[in-house]
Amino acid sequence: MKAIRIHAYGGPDVMRLEELPTPVPGPGEALVRIHAASVNFLDVQKRRGELVGQAFYNRQSSTRRPQAPPGVQANGGEFPAFLGSQGVGVVEALGPGVANLHVGDRVSFWGNSYATHTVLPAARLIRIPDQVNFEIAAAGMNQGFIAYAFTHHAYPVKPGDWCLVQAAAGGIGLLLCQMATIRGGRVIGVTSKDEKAKFVRDAGADEVIVSSRSDIAKEARRITDNRGVNVVYDGVGKDTFEANLDSLAPAGYLVIYGQSSGYVPPFDIMRLQEKGSLFLTRANALPWIAEYPCYLRQFVNWIQQGRVSVRIACTYPLAEAAKAHQAFEQRQISGRLLLVP
Repeated sequence: MKAIRIHAYGGPDVMRLEELPTPVPGPGEALVRIHAASVNFLDVQKRRGELVGQAFYNRQSSTRRPQAPPGVQANGGEFPAFLGSQGVGVVEALGPGVANLHVGDRVSFWGNSYATHTVLPAARLIRIPDQVNFEIAAAGMNQGFIAYAFTHHAYPVKPGDWCLVQAAAGGIGLLLCQMATIRGGRVIGVTSKDEKAKFVRDAGADEVIVSSRSDIAKEARRITDNRGVNVVYDGVGKDTFEANLDSLAPAGYLVIYGQSSGYVPPFDIMRLQEKGSLFLTRANALPWIAEYPCYLRQFVNWIQQGRVSVRIACTYPLAEAAKAHQAFEQRQISGRLLLVP
């Protein structure tokens, strides 16, 4: 098998394509031949070394790797470390005791994905519906669940709600715009460049704010006749935090799900009262994972009806993973970016 690994933290240049023995699945495991992997900010953070000590992410993947000599700790494991966090592929072999899968099943997974093969617990693999192709599954199936969980549960969008979506031209941002619209919300999408605004409008945004030339909070209040928005969905973190608070209506919700600009520093929670008795949550989709089968049926219907589309900005060969990370970090893309072994 081939896999991208890192032997030190750093920029995209630390990523190496290496030839390794193909792993053999153990009891309760499955060997998956990967067809496509999505590029996520989580992957960039791991490559930079920003997830050290965050053991949760390491528990999400159990890709078996050849024994390596003891080295520097890398995100809870040893160097060399694998990269990738989401992918799709075909079950190629099963370990003893696996009854819920068959060889040849098309599956989606969370786990190390920058490789041609990976071994994962069979119980964590999700069958891809026949109506969904590999590319859409890799680019939007799991990301779509995140957008679904936030718009249906973290803050259930109501008809007429104003929703502000930061980084609206990104993979999750475009899906948030579409799912908030499906719920009857009115969407203000924020993007950094004029050329990305079209994609945000195509995703259902009623208004677009270009942050490089506009004050986000002032524009949000102008658009809402100074009432403010009911909810902000934010994956940016530190750089947008103040603007998010100032954009909210009284008793509004700020749903933070990422930190592409850095983590929000500690602050006095009295400010939430002073700015209008606001609600703040740092969310992921895990509390609603039991909803995944219901979501998946909806996702297939929305795709077939044209109510949800998944924009794939670009695909790169696995060998060009460093170029993919460069494009991702330089914010050159609108939509999802895939690696194809």
